[in-house]
Order: sequence, then C-alpha cells, then structure tokens
Amino acid sequence: MTALNRVPSLMVRAGTASALTIAAVGGSIVAPGFTSEAAAATPATKALQIAASKKGSPYKYGATGPHRFDCSGLTLYSFKKAGKKLPRTAAQQYNKTRHISAKNRKAGDLVFFHSGSNVYHVGIYAGKNKLWHSPKSGDVVRLQKIWTKSVWYGRVK
Repeated sequence: MTALNRVPSLMVRAGTASALTIAAVGGSIVAPGFTSEAAAATPATKALQIAASKKGSPYKYGATGPHRFDCSGLTLYSFKKAGKKLPRTAAQQYNKTRHISAKNRKAGDLVFFHSGSNVYHVGIYAGKNKLWHSPKSGDVVRLQKIWTKSVWYGRVK
C-alpha cells in the first residue's frame, strides 16, 4: 500500500494535503526530491556511524575488523561498509583522498596525523575537533579530541 492509498480520496482529488492532515490520517509523506534520513546519509556519514558503533573494540596491529582494528583498518572497514573502497594503510588512504583544509573539514572526513611528510595515523572526523580512531596497542576504538596541529584532512571520493 502506498502513502497515497492511505490519504482520503478527497485530499488526493484536491491535489493538496498538509503534512499535518496526512499524519492525522496515519499516512506518510512521499514527495519527489525528499528522502528519509537514512537514505539521505552520505557514505562519509555512514562510515562515521559505523566507526562509532565499534566503540570499545580492541586495537590490534594489522586488524581490519570486524572485532579488532588498527587505525587504518577501522577507516577501511567503516568506509567499505558504507560502500566506498580505501587502500590498506594510512599513507595510502591519504594519497587516495581529496585533500581539504581544516576550515572545510566535515564530519566523516579522514584525519591524517603526520610528521613532516610521513603520515602515521588516521581516524574519522566526528565534528567539534574530535575523531573516532583506534589509537594504539593496549587501547580501544574511541572518540577523542584531536591533540595536535600536525594533521591533514582528506575527503573520500
């Protein structure tokens, strides 16, 4: 049964019905150009949600999930589940993203930690200067404040 089938015929014939009227009769709103919140989520937003869902998963060097992760394993896993392919290491991932400035970063972008030109760590930007990442041996996937200015940002294409 479609949403239109649930709207009283008088409203359909008239051609207009307010959202309040449709809701009052138990219908749902379907309009061109509008999608549900879940369908509107970008791959970056989905990847961020997937990374957050792995909170508390232990760090393990070389691990790509689904229960243990190293830093680039978490980003690879999260974006793969969101429908995007990334290479394995943090440096390779940096080279595959569109590089963006800190002022243009958005939730779901990748945060690359570097020393000089060497990228050594990656996480997923969560907004408010925080990221989801798998920090190091003995630690777990967690949300943390970005602790240094030696970061670059990349947007997955």
